[in-house]
Amino acid sequence: MKDTDSSHSPRTGPGAAGPYDTPGATGDPHEGPGATGPHEGPGREAPETPTESLFGPDSQFHRFFNDPRWALAVVRATVLEAAHPQIGAALADNSSFVVHPWRRLGNTLVSLQRMFGADEHTRQREAARLNRLHTRLSGTDARNRPYDAMDPEVRAWVVATLFESSVTMCRLSGQPLDQTTMERLYAEFQGFLAALGDEAGHLPPTLPEFWQYFDRMVAEELQNTEALRIILFKLFEHLPAPPLFAGLPTVWATGRALAGPVIGTVTVASLPEVFRRRAGLPEVPGAQTLMQGAYMAARLAGALPDNWIQTQNVVGLLQLSPDGEGPCAEALSAVRARMKRAGAFIRLSTPVPAPRDSTVAPENRRSARAFFAEVLDQTGDGYLDWPDLAAMARELCSRLDLDEPEETRLYDAFAAWWRELQSALDSDGDGRVSEEEYAAAAPSLAGPALIRVAEVLFAVTDADGDQFIDAEEYRLLFRKGFGRTVLDGEGRYSRSAFVRDFLSFMSGRRRSASYDPLLSDA
Repeated sequence: MKDTDSSHSPRTGPGAAGPYDTPGATGDPHEGPGATGPHEGPGREAPETPTESLFGPDSQFHRFFNDPRWALAVVRATVLEAAHPQIGAALADNSSFVVHPWRRLGNTLVSLQRMFGADEHTRQREAARLNRLHTRLSGTDARNRPYDAMDPEVRAWVVATLFESSVTMCRLSGQPLDQTTMERLYAEFQGFLAALGDEAGHLPPTLPEFWQYFDRMVAEELQNTEALRIILFKLFEHLPAPPLFAGLPTVWATGRALAGPVIGTVTVASLPEVFRRRAGLPEVPGAQTLMQGAYMAARLAGALPDNWIQTQNVVGLLQLSPDGEGPCAEALSAVRARMKRAGAFIRLSTPVPAPRDSTVAPENRRSARAFFAEVLDQTGDGYLDWPDLAAMARELCSRLDLDEPEETRLYDAFAAWWRELQSALDSDGDGRVSEEEYAAAAPSLAGPALIRVAEVLFAVTDADGDQFIDAEEYRLLFRKGFGRTVLDGEGRYSRSAFVRDFLSFMSGRRRSASYDPLLSDA
């Protein structure tokens, strides 16, 4: 197959480095130093590797998971996924990544750990959960083109972007993978796809064939989709604060104003050149230098102490709630106090505006419009429809790691609630509820269907079936310490208290130290 990406050709001379090149590298960019190169030896098979050894702590993926460079690789892979028409449409219609990017990041990392971990039972459970989730993601885009998250070609492209971006992150940081390591990593990602139940053949069997497949997809299939534009030109510049920075709008806005454009520029510069040109993405002067500097800096960050760069530790820190309980609560409160003082200094010394509605302490109650934007509109498109409630159901199912029967019960309860909302609030009959329709009606949402949602949620949270939620069950749902204010005389959370609090939050628009981090925070 003819090479379709000019960045896959040898280059010389100043300014010739492209997103696949490294300083001083020539020849095929998929090669490592001294490697034979994946384009040599047509039909060369990847080495036979026992399936059971593809996962676990000795895998190549496990080594990458806590590599600081992998954060850049995952962002790049996400952009390449969003450029696929079917994936982009599914993201635009169903995903909560715009409003809740940190929550989605945490869930993605948990899922990858389960899939690439050593425990086969955990991997099978997670694969089944992902398949159930993807089965529910199908429809048509704005141009009436169908999309289906279970399409095997779509799923293969998601895995392909993760593999290719992992290879690229090493190359751009000056440590290209040798051929044997690259083949081992590719076998692991093939094993990942096989664990999801996809038949062999949706990813090419050999590396030479993979690079041809990847080049063809980039040149012929990828488009400048709405989801791609949202990620590059909206999400990075308006990234909501993670729970750790809640209530610190000036500190967060200042950091985002500096980091957002840099992340966007680095990501665009790292994309295949043929796609950048065809999609009309901006060419920023110095972007290639900035990109390589960012990857090199991320590589150097790998020298930090292990506990500083553990992916799980970093994400867990960002998701710490300011009003949570546990051993980190006291230290977090002290850090936040210092950050607030820093924010006050920034407001005095810089013109960076604070978000309009975040400069005052949160009230116990919020307006109907605020409740709509912060809780109900999970996808951030300005409307309430089924994908928003489905996103709530997905989050709860993922949090509780439910099996199929309990998961179906919860989805069915949310579906019934959506039908109830649509019947009561959709005044213009367009199949969705606008913020204006919701605010004008300002209804009490505590109808029979919402009560059913609360009852089902209690039942699936009460894992031991004793009709009470204990401390461990509470933490599993809310990721925080036990809420002392809802304990009964025996130190448990009763069904009636749980249902009452859930209805108070969802219908009375009352802020909640438990439910806000669960359904409102980014």
